[in-house]
Amino acid sequence: MRALASLLLLTVGLNAQTITIAPAPVDRAALIVRVPFYPFIVQRNLKRLCAFDAAGKIYPLQEENMNPQFRPQAEMLREMERLNVENAAIAAGQTPQDPVRHLILVLGFVPANKTTSLDIRENDNPGKVLGNVKGQDGVTMSIDGREVLNYRTDKKRRPRPEISDDILRAGYLHPVRSPSGAIVTGDYPANHPHHHGIWTPYTKAIFQGRTTDFWNMQNKKGRVDGAGYGFGSLFGKPGDACPVYEKLDAMTGMVDLTGPKETTALWDSWSLRLYDIPDAPKPMHVFDLTTEQACATNDPLELPQYHYGSFGLRGPEAWDGKDGARFLTSEGITDRKKGDGTRARWCYLGGKTSAGLSGTAVLGFPDNFRFPMPLRLHPEMPYFSIVPQKLGAFSIEPGKPYVTRYRFVVTDGEPDAKLFDACWNSLAHPAVVKVVK
Repeated sequence: MRALASLLLLTVGLNAQTITIAPAPVDRAALIVRVPFYPFIVQRNLKRLCAFDAAGKIYPLQEENMNPQFRPQAEMLREMERLNVENAAIAAGQTPQDPVRHLILVLGFVPANKTTSLDIRENDNPGKVLGNVKGQDGVTMSIDGREVLNYRTDKKRRPRPEISDDILRAGYLHPVRSPSGAIVTGDYPANHPHHHGIWTPYTKAIFQGRTTDFWNMQNKKGRVDGAGYGFGSLFGKPGDACPVYEKLDAMTGMVDLTGPKETTALWDSWSLRLYDIPDAPKPMHVFDLTTEQACATNDPLELPQYHYGSFGLRGPEAWDGKDGARFLTSEGITDRKKGDGTRARWCYLGGKTSAGLSGTAVLGFPDNFRFPMPLRLHPEMPYFSIVPQKLGAFSIEPGKPYVTRYRFVVTDGEPDAKLFDACWNSLAHPAVVKVVK
């Protein structure tokens, strides 16, 4: 009987060669599509699977990684239980009801109200997205051999002699580059050397009854230490480029310095995915950042109401001054003073670069805490912060990790609100996939 069930499974897997993606009422750009893995489990070579549209355009598929690095043990156990249920259903010739394993593909643009049908078959599947552990001052992620991101791992790197040991740190993104190669982030700026590209520490916080600060490290109340990192995309051997995305997992610890001894108060785990976007409306770099923050002790981290901290994006020093940077929010606000204190689905920061104008839009996922994003737009410096505690105090409690997700869209040229809206629509209207037998 089990042999018959396995044979039926093989037949289902081999015939399940087409997928459909349900329409949405809005345009969607950079649509990340998660395809259930189980119908294709018997394919001869998963690393060669591709999707083809009616015109013959090829979209590579890549297996999604369930990387356990830097994830809470309880969460991984729950996911393994789901995977066991999925495997049991497959072995019994049944369709899994809550599949864990998926294949990933990316569609550059899907017009409103369009149903997308794709045939799945084997084809050459060249690698494009690469993670490299030998980058300068950190690990790099690149597309087609061109560096896009650098995750800083060298805490001892001192960019200028006057930078004090107290504010030296790693565990952040810089430089981030646009499709033209222009740098759109800043690091250790002269007026605020504790600012670093894309970084996620808290400012005013209370730990064990004491007020601490992991953002302003020069105050010596807190600091951020690197705890490890690793690539994990489940494609080929180490050093091979991936056809769809590369994944970097990393962890830092927010260390309180106000007590009788140094104590790590919070673990900050990052999961970073850089995607290759085929057929995008315009050249753009797209990456996702998921932060999962968990108490490192049995004590909570209390976050009083405050006007900045939590997430920061810092632009290059050349964008300094009240007229040096360009801002745009999803609500159409370009005046940073008027935008400060508002809420938005996305926020753009840009300025003059070697490409003329380049910048980054940060898109909040709709299920983020206190979404739409509460914003702090600095009146003169090229940076903004996304600050949930601006709306009131909250706490990160032991055993209850705090998860936030962002998508980044980096472009050259004038900020394109229509494009950023379409990219955000992909978060609000994620792909609904049906495997056609």
